[in-house]
Amino acid sequence: MSPELEQWKRTLWILWGGVLLCSASYTMAVPFLPLFLFDLGVEESEVNLWAGAVHSSAFLVGAVMAPLWGSLADKYGKRKMVIRAGISLAFIYGLIAFVQTPWQLIIVRMLHGLVGGFVPASMAIVASSAPGVKLGWSLGMMQAGTMTGGILGPLMGGLLAVWFGQRASFVVAAVLILLATIAVIIWVKEGAAPSAPKESKFWRDLKEALQDGALTRMLILLLVFQLSLNMIQPLLTLHIANLQGDLSGAVLTSGFVFALIGIAGIIASPFWGRVGEQRGFALVLTFCFIVSGGVVATQYFVQDLWLFTLVQFVFGLFMAGIVPNINTLVVQHTSESFRGRSFGLTTSANQMGAMIGPLIGGGLGFFLDIHWIFVTTGLIMVVAGLSMFLQRKSSWQEVSQPLQQKEN
Repeated sequence: MSPELEQWKRTLWILWGGVLLCSASYTMAVPFLPLFLFDLGVEESEVNLWAGAVHSSAFLVGAVMAPLWGSLADKYGKRKMVIRAGISLAFIYGLIAFVQTPWQLIIVRMLHGLVGGFVPASMAIVASSAPGVKLGWSLGMMQAGTMTGGILGPLMGGLLAVWFGQRASFVVAAVLILLATIAVIIWVKEGAAPSAPKESKFWRDLKEALQDGALTRMLILLLVFQLSLNMIQPLLTLHIANLQGDLSGAVLTSGFVFALIGIAGIIASPFWGRVGEQRGFALVLTFCFIVSGGVVATQYFVQDLWLFTLVQFVFGLFMAGIVPNINTLVVQHTSESFRGRSFGLTTSANQMGAMIGPLIGGGLGFFLDIHWIFVTTGLIMVVAGLSMFLQRKSSWQEVSQPLQQKEN
């Protein structure tokens, strides 16, 4: 095994652990914020609106900041952006433990969006160091690392909330992301940053991205996916509490449900990466969109907690194939010098969808039963998948080409 090969694998596994801890710190804190609102004095009749506002506030700022962080990653190095994000996030999670009002929570969440970027910068490092034939698998493994954190985080957050209260989980989240950052500081090395424009502005980067039709479609699909996912995400803990019939213990129950979704992601993410390499990433992406939408729409008929959990697990299996395949297609359509900015743009698309989705979901939740929100989410995802399917085959031929063929 060559030293270069050993280095990319070492970098992959260290950053895999980093995104795992980053995801764990996020999922042990943020998904439970709707229930935390009750501790801050929010009335039950208003909690859906507040949950949507709290969830989307971070993404409002993050959508604006992501291209800047991506540009700085290209200019100064991706590793520095990972370290900058990790230290900042540790401070933010610790700060959440001390908020006393819903408005203070929104302000801290906006700061959360301001300093983000740990995962996309880590993804960009892996995308730049992995061999071409291992790119889909590598990004799938990174997605699996995120999903692994999605298992550990809710379980730890739920148990800490039961034993010590929710505020303790925020402190532990801060410690986890700090540990991930220290690991990057000690073990992750990055070569010299490729030459990039000295002044990289968002609109110029966006214009460059829009000139590539396939890259534009990827950005739109990410926005639609995150919008759909986050229409229901802030309401899930409240819905689980309703299904179990009692707020008592709802945090722990929600933690187990979210953990099962994470298990589904671990199982499926590398699988979808390999299938994408063999069958074509665009084809797999289309399939996962359509099936995910169909599965989540069936929640309209679900009234029992055990069945809800089962359907969420199946949803996680197919949902896990969307983001890694999109990331791989983005990498295929960007040069090394544009790689950090491309991940900055994809993060902006993620953040924009994640900002709009909770506002729509919270607003619908104020007027409609959550079961109709599941149907709306499913329809949006199915339409997104069908729109890809109906694209002319020639327009997708390049992005559907497996990596093995592109290497020859």
